[in-house]
Formats: sequence, structure tokens, C-alpha cells
Amino acid sequence: MSNSPHSHDASRDLVSIIDAKLDRRRFEDHHWEGTFREYLEIAEKNPDVVRNAYQRLYDAILSHGFEKYKLFKKDVVRYHFFSDPFDNGADGIFGLDFALMSLVDFFRSAAEGYGTDKRILLLHGPVGSSKSTIARLLKKGIEAYSRTDEGALYSFSWLLDEECQVTPVDGAPGEAKKTHAYPCPMHEDPLVIVPAEARTDLLMRLNENYKPKHHSGKLRLPQEPDPFCRKIIDDLMRFYKGDWKKVIEHVRVRRVVLSEKDRIGIGTFQPKDEKNQDSTELTGDINYRKIAQYGSDSDPRAFNFDGELNIANRGVCEFIELLKLDVAFLYDLLGATQEHTIKPKKFAQTHIDEVIIGHTNEPEYKRLQSNEMMEAFRDRTIKIDVPYNIRLDDEIKIYQKDFGTERIRNIHIAPHTLEVAAMWAVLTRLEEPRKAGLSLLQKLKLYNGKSIPGYTEDSVKELKDETQREGMNGISPRYIQDKISNALVSRQALEERTINPFMVLNELESGLSHHSLINDENTRKRYRELLSVVKEEYEDIIKGEVQRAISADEDAIRRLCANYIENVRAYTQKERVKNRYTGRDDEPDERLMRSIEDKIDIPESRKDDFRQEIMNYIGALALDGKKFEFNTNARLYRALELKLFEDQRDTIKLKNLVSSVVDDETQAKIDVVKQRLIKQFGYNDASATDVLNYVASIFARGDKKSK
Repeated sequence: MSNSPHSHDASRDLVSIIDAKLDRRRFEDHHWEGTFREYLEIAEKNPDVVRNAYQRLYDAILSHGFEKYKLFKKDVVRYHFFSDPFDNGADGIFGLDFALMSLVDFFRSAAEGYGTDKRILLLHGPVGSSKSTIARLLKKGIEAYSRTDEGALYSFSWLLDEECQVTPVDGAPGEAKKTHAYPCPMHEDPLVIVPAEARTDLLMRLNENYKPKHHSGKLRLPQEPDPFCRKIIDDLMRFYKGDWKKVIEHVRVRRVVLSEKDRIGIGTFQPKDEKNQDSTELTGDINYRKIAQYGSDSDPRAFNFDGELNIANRGVCEFIELLKLDVAFLYDLLGATQEHTIKPKKFAQTHIDEVIIGHTNEPEYKRLQSNEMMEAFRDRTIKIDVPYNIRLDDEIKIYQKDFGTERIRNIHIAPHTLEVAAMWAVLTRLEEPRKAGLSLLQKLKLYNGKSIPGYTEDSVKELKDETQREGMNGISPRYIQDKISNALVSRQALEERTINPFMVLNELESGLSHHSLINDENTRKRYRELLSVVKEEYEDIIKGEVQRAISADEDAIRRLCANYIENVRAYTQKERVKNRYTGRDDEPDERLMRSIEDKIDIPESRKDDFRQEIMNYIGALALDGKKFEFNTNARLYRALELKLFEDQRDTIKLKNLVSSVVDDETQAKIDVVKQRLIKQFGYNDASATDVLNYVASIFARGDKKSK
């Protein structure tokens, strides 16, 4: 190893880089310690520190703000908390705002003390619908909140002798030793030490100063400390002959930061093999090594209060696949929710203050509904449905998070690759519309905010309201993510350094044959048919892009527009048009006007109305001092683009692209179009060439599908 001055300087630079990211003052805040009297002063100035777990979690969610918008003519709130500001959006949730509103309403009710704090929150939905992600966000969020000044909370330790006993100081029989600190095993609020008869007055004083920002709930305190702390209080009270002021001198208050990794205030329980399950995993177990020391297995000092429900006190306990739990575990949850108590082995009911949240899928929930023995459990459960996305833009965001340009840099993902995968996923989740003449694809577009003639916001709301289980069935985002990943590591992708929609669609289709969650052949057939629908839609999309790239010559569109407007003006005013080549006055060019109007489906019977509308529009702009341009009217602009494409595609000889022989002049024009595809639509050279070749093959086989 080099000992040169240069190497020492380099290591010092690295140390300074690390040190610059560390906040020593914040560390000191998080590890504050003080006396019980000092904590009372903190609580009086800032009663927020005494909030219960539901109030704390609700405030954590609201602390990140929200925004309001309308969807399906309903008021929707989007809470920024669920965009995962704690981890740069890694667990951000898209498109589930209705479900998340129900979730936050649950927490609001619990924070107010309206009764939902005595219920198990059960997230229910199909596989891959973000149930686990929501639970993970709640845990991350309350952990991050506990690190802020606004979310600070405190617990305490007992100062006793080295045997965790109350023994007098040598030479001072009226004083007990305070040589070793023993933390409260369940991170309880220091105010649990306050005798029950004094709590009412204390709470009244605290609530006078308590001004919650986001709700109107009152502060409440647990009735009894845990068995360990209760034992210590009793021993100290006997030693000091009931002098409570002397007892609190043995209390060392400390700030705590909730942490799942450190098992402080955040617990997670996952079902295992039924033969190995033991309810002590939830409520703690006897520490057999300490029985000899303390002489009894009912001494709380010989007990480990380290079950998931113990360590999750003051925070959140997540139950993964809740309904897979053994019945004995579910019985423990009944008291934990309704009475906020648990029953550790050999001890009395012990108070807990935590949010209990579970999640489960459809088959397990149906089994619960059919089990008459579980009626009490069902009665203590509030179910919130977490469906799949049914809006295309939200589904695309899920895949952009995993496969966006920031993460995938060595392989080009052609435009619309993620879009077509998302489109197929959403189509599998939608219920067939009951309205005659409306296709499933059109319904998808309406849900995504696209305007379709004949449909208003009211009719879109009706479409949504007529559904029963929309979003609760269909293809999971995980399946899509797996198949996109397969395409990215395929031989073709590694050779060409690009993937396109057809590669992903082929992966999606090939995987259906052995999809573990599709047992019905009719469902598999329907999903394949929807893949065909998506392929047709993709063809229309790329034809439109190639058309726009070919007709993107603004000067040519401007000239065509001027020619059209000149003829329309003459037609509506019953005048003639001067022929710029012959100098003679001719009749308006009906053939030109109709060739443009046909492109946007203006029938012969409505041509006069359309032309008059255009002239009225130009006149209205002139009155406002504005000038009409070729792109001022979106509908006319589209017609001009399509007309120019029709005129130019023959000069470019697009059909000849499928041939291996292309002359230099045509190649130059093709290169211009390719550059437009790259610049305007995000293709690279390879994917632009692929799209041009594919669209060329469509026209070569005479595909005249109307738009």
C-alpha cells in the first residue's frame, strides 16, 4: 500500500466528502436525553409529542401536501406522500388515487377517535396491485416523519443497578442505585409513568395547548405501562414509600427514531410453515437464561418483549398475506385491534398503540367470507380495494420508472414500446362497455382523457359507474415488467442495442401459454385478441408519425393552406380566383378543397357549413387583431398534413423502401424524413429505419385503413 502524501490527501478528501453529508446537530437531536421533568416541559410546549400512532401517521401523510383534480366528474385528492418523497420515487404509486383517498379517510377517522382505530386495515386486491408498496410507503413515511422536528417522539429508560434491581446506595439507604440504564422494551411514551389518578388533569392541560394542523382529535394516554415497567414502578414505589417524585429520578427520557431495521416502532410479520408458527412471534417469549437469575418465569425481567406487536408499539405493524395466518394468530389480532391490548405469555393484558395493516389477495379473502368461524375477525376488519390501473397514462408511468432513459442507457427503447405494453395491460382490466358501438379501445381512450365525438364527461362517468369490478381482474404490472425485461436481454436487443414494440408484444404473447395465473382458455384467447387490437392501434400511431414526418415541410403546408383559404374565400363569397400561372380568373378549385376536407371526414353535404365556419373563424381572429396561420386551427392543420403526405409520399416513393434499390434522390428525401422522426418523436437511427420500413410495407400491401 502506498504511503505517499498524495494518497493521504486523497483519503482525506474522501473522508471530507462523507463528513460533509453527515449532520452532527441532527444526530444530537435524534439522540437527545433528559429528565422526566424536562420531558414534561417539552410536552407542555409541544403536545404533538404525545400523539398516538394513528394521529402521527395521518399527520405524516398530510405533511407532504396534496393536490386536487377531477376525474370521471368526481373530486380527487392526490397525496404527495404516496409519490415516495423518501426514496426519490422508488416506490411511487400511480393511478390509485381513489383507493388512497379511502385509505387516508380511514386514518383521518382513526386520528379523530371515531372508531376505525379499533379495526384492522385490510388492503385487498389482485396480485401486483401495489398493496405491499402502500404498506412499505406507510412504514417508510412514519419512519422519516419521526426524524423531523414535527414528528419527534420520546421514550425512556430506567436507571437501576447492574442486576436490574432496586438496591440502596452504599452508605445512603434512602437512595437506590442508578448505575445502569434499561430501556422500556416497548418504547412507550414516558407519560405512562404518570399514575392513573393524575392523568385526567394532565391530559386536560395538554389538550388545552394541543392545536393539530390536520384533524380535531384529542390526545389520549394508555391506561397502564407494560409489565416490565409496571414491575419497576412497583419496586421503586415500595422502596421510596410511595414518593413518586423520587421514582421519576430513575427515569431517563430519550428521543427515539422509528426504524424497521432496528425494530423500533415498525414491525413486519410474514406467515411461515404452519407447523413452525408460534404466537410468541407476535407477543414475545420467556428468556429462559434469566429465569435462574430472577427465580421465576413470570418475572417480566425474564421475558423478551420482542414480538412483532411489541416492537411495533408507537408505529406500524404490517402483516404480509394476513389471511394466511394461523387461526391462533388471528385471535391475537382481535384484542390487538378492538381493545388495543395483547396477551404475552404469563402476563396480564398489555396495552399497545400501533397501526395494524394487512394485505391479501382475492382467493384468500373469499375463503374468509365463506368461513363462519371467522365472523368476529370480519367484523373487526375494514377492507380497502386496491385495483389495477385503468388509465393508460398512469400505467405507462409504472414502466417508465423501471425502464426509463435514466435506468436503461445502453439499449434504446423505441417510442411507444412501453405504451403498447401498458395499453394491452389496461385493456385486459377493463369491462366490456354496455354502450352499443363503443369499442374497448375507445373506452380506454375516454378513460385516459381523449375526446371522442358523441361522448361527454357525463357519459364517461356513466361508463365508469356501470362497472362492478373494473380493475380487480386482468394482467398484473409484474407480468409486463418481466416481459419487457426479457426483451431487453434478448439476443436481438443485445445485437441491435434497441427494442421495439413488436419485440415486447411477441414476448407478452408467448408468455400467455404458460402464465401461472391464467387457467381459463377463454381468458387466454381474449388476451390474445386484445394483443391484435393493440398491434392495429400501434400501426395507426406509426403511420400517423410517418405521415407527419413526411409532411413536416412548413413552407409547403403554408402554401397549401394559403391556396385552400384563397379558394374557400372565393367560394363562400361567390367570386372567382386568379390563376397564378395563366393570369385568368377561374372558378374555385373544388377538387383541391374536397381533397383536403375528405381527410378529416367532412361529407359533401357539410362542405358549405365547414367552409363558412373557417371563414367566420378567420374573421373573428381578425377582429381580435390576430392573424390566421396554417396551424391555428388544429382540425384544418391535420387535414393539410394528410393532404401533403398523400401528395409527397409518391415523390418519396415510400413503397420502394421495401426494395433494396433506392436512387440517391429518394434516399436523400428518406434521410430527411428519418431525421424528423428522430428529432420530433424520439427515435434513433435504427428504430426510425425500422418504422419507415414497416410503414412502407403497410402501404406496399395497399393498406388504406381510414383514420
